[in-house]
Amino acid sequence: MLETIGIVLIVQGVGGLINRLAESGSKGWWLQLHVLPDGLHIPASVAMGIVGVLLVLRSMAGERRRKSAR
Repeated sequence: MLETIGIVLIVQGVGGLINRLAESGSKGWWLQLHVLPDGLHIPASVAMGIVGVLLVLRSMAGERRRKSAR
């Protein structure tokens, strides 16, 4: 479950970041672009991407530990 949430956060964060850096006028389906003020789009996108990567890595480490314990 954490891995799925992590992947969604990575996609939302990176996609929103690319959208802002490309100076697109469209908000698309990027959550942070719809709910946050303009000044927070880039920091929120970066934070979402980082948290997503950390969740995926944590999930992968847990799987590795479970396999080695068998």
